[in-house]
Amino acid sequence: MSEAQKKFYLTTPIYYVNARPHIGHAYTTIAADVIARRHRLLGDDTYFLTGTDEHGQKVQRSAAAVGVSPQKFTDEVSSSFQNLWKRMGITNDDFIRTTEPRHTQAVQKLFQLLYDRDAIYLSTYTGQYSVGEEMFVEGPPGTIGPDGKPTETVTEENYFFRLSNYQERLINLIESGELAIQPEVRKNEVLSFLRGDFNAVTVRVYDEALFSDTQHPPPGTIVPANLPADPLDIAYERGWVLKSASGKYYIPGALKDLSISRTSFKWGIPVPGPKQGEAEHVIYVWLDALANYMTAIGYGSDDPAEQEKFKKYWPADLHLVGKEIIRFHCVYWPAFLLAAGLPLPRAITAHGWLLFEESKMSKSRGNIVRTETILDAFGTLKPKPIDLPGPVLSDEYWKHEQDLFASDVLRYFLLREIPFGQDGSFSFDALIQRYNSDLANGYGNLVSRTLSMIQRYKAGKIPANDGSQSQRFLLADIQNRVSNSFSDCRFDQSLQQIWNFLGSVDQYISEAAPWKLAADESRNSDLETVLYTAAESIRIITALLYPVMPGTTAKVWSQLGLGDIEEAARKGELKNLEWGGLKPGTPLGPLGPIFPRADKGLIQLMTDIETNNASTTTKTTEPPAPAPQSVVSAPSAVAPATEGATETAPIAIDDFVKIELRVARVLVAERIPKADKLLRLEVDLGYEKRQILAGIAAWYAPEELLGRRIIIVANLAPRKMRGLESHGMLLAASHGEDGKPILATFADTDEIPLGSRLK
Repeated sequence: MSEAQKKFYLTTPIYYVNARPHIGHAYTTIAADVIARRHRLLGDDTYFLTGTDEHGQKVQRSAAAVGVSPQKFTDEVSSSFQNLWKRMGITNDDFIRTTEPRHTQAVQKLFQLLYDRDAIYLSTYTGQYSVGEEMFVEGPPGTIGPDGKPTETVTEENYFFRLSNYQERLINLIESGELAIQPEVRKNEVLSFLRGDFNAVTVRVYDEALFSDTQHPPPGTIVPANLPADPLDIAYERGWVLKSASGKYYIPGALKDLSISRTSFKWGIPVPGPKQGEAEHVIYVWLDALANYMTAIGYGSDDPAEQEKFKKYWPADLHLVGKEIIRFHCVYWPAFLLAAGLPLPRAITAHGWLLFEESKMSKSRGNIVRTETILDAFGTLKPKPIDLPGPVLSDEYWKHEQDLFASDVLRYFLLREIPFGQDGSFSFDALIQRYNSDLANGYGNLVSRTLSMIQRYKAGKIPANDGSQSQRFLLADIQNRVSNSFSDCRFDQSLQQIWNFLGSVDQYISEAAPWKLAADESRNSDLETVLYTAAESIRIITALLYPVMPGTTAKVWSQLGLGDIEEAARKGELKNLEWGGLKPGTPLGPLGPIFPRADKGLIQLMTDIETNNASTTTKTTEPPAPAPQSVVSAPSAVAPATEGATETAPIAIDDFVKIELRVARVLVAERIPKADKLLRLEVDLGYEKRQILAGIAAWYAPEELLGRRIIIVANLAPRKMRGLESHGMLLAASHGEDGKPILATFADTDEIPLGSRLK
């Protein structure tokens, strides 16, 4: 690693193997992958870790319930996580399992180190234990645990960690920002836990002010207004509370010692012995699990190369965790490290819950949405092409391509829709809407219309550029805003900035009307400037989007004639972007649709897939076979009206009003290879853009249609032809012996907005 190259070590939580992965797990892993890709393209020596947490009483009981050994149970479920991340193109550098020998050896060494440093002692404990969350809970028998289930009363001989010794140090580290916790609400939550409950102290102050030493305030006592404004000031004078380095109050002794071994079950890492006591102890699953962040990079290894890896990458630069495990990561984990004399992680960021049916996804609630459902359903939008030139590519290759496309869709939706750190809702309907509005009608449409015009007007080569209008799109600080938002895990804001830029480019094209410029040879220079500006803007947008949608941006990068985007990222070509990166004369790569529109039939398809998997157990199973490509009905591509009388039976007015005729403008028109009769059109309805295939290629050249205001049947269900989706129908009248269709159009001078409905 060069002196100029920074290291960046990033982790996800390791996922508990009580059930198969769902999109809540994918959410964290996607965010981590985006961050890792971002740091790699910036030139940082990046190491990205994920894995599975496989010990504990809950796993032991789950395995027993399905009649297999805990090891077999964890092997199967852990494999389902690893296989899913491969399907999604996740770029983790390692996958740690807590049942691996390297982890077991290192955890035992950590436990021994803590014991030798007198951070651990043997005692007994009786308390309420939440099996679901693998933690003791304060309260009487029957207390409801964090998982919503009654706790169990447990009496055990345990080893205890002297957590109480680290209260003040942890408070000072967090308040100073040396241990950075995001978002602020989670930082405050952790500090509140560390500082203690001030209510009892406040009551004690009021008690002393109101009553003698032998009296106590009766229930419902109203405190007079003349008592101290801040009872904690009085408590501080009495020595009942202390102040941190920043001057904030905390209650000494509020942080209690932590039980870190169990004797009531066996599925865990044995405490290294011999030790005091006679019971056989296994190490508490949270000490075991948290240590993975070090064991995966060589802590505790006897291999010199692994030891060097640990020196190189530790401490972690960022732990990504869910908000429900913030206390384990921000209190217990740093305390373990302090006791062991090891550096603390630099930052911990907690995301919110992904809600489905208004509650957190979980196996017990039965409201899980499997990531495979999204991959299988959206993969149908990218069918395997037929009659491709060149060598025949395998079905496995195309399945991988479909998975990466669908993964990009999910990545974009989760990071665009949900502010990281907050709870967010997921629904199939919202996924379809966001896909169509932002990807199909936004980014995909911009790429398609721009590159199609370069193909048509400039023989498929990047045009020359005089730079006269380029600065209009060089929003000087867009890179800084996007970069800063990515650094703070504000992915939604980064994507909003990019889409603002994208919208400006889209508007510029519509106003400049290059299809009109192309009809006037004297304005060739203006045409080239418009097309170059649009294409160069797409290059910048694509580079900025690469960490979020690596598969799709790779396709766009190739269509721009720029080659392999992964190689460009490795070479540093996606950072510090400057205007003019597209070289005039560069030939475009093979063109094709980026984001075909998704019909709402996909909602039913995803619902059906989930229904079919509702009875799936925690055992790994093969994903369901993809549904047939034809999930919607198929309208015609053009609707000609024949001359003369017809024999068609009359229809009622109720039938007629069901037909939705609307005004649209043709933005893109191009021929479809090996389809002599079809043209592919992209039309603007004002409120959305969509693709229509029209069987009029024998009578209309594509350039004749650009900019025309036409009438379409807007409420027909989409269909697929030649692997492309057609969503609507042109209105035309047939004329002459050959049945030439004459399009129903409006003149540009007609004052009728796009999208207006004909009545």
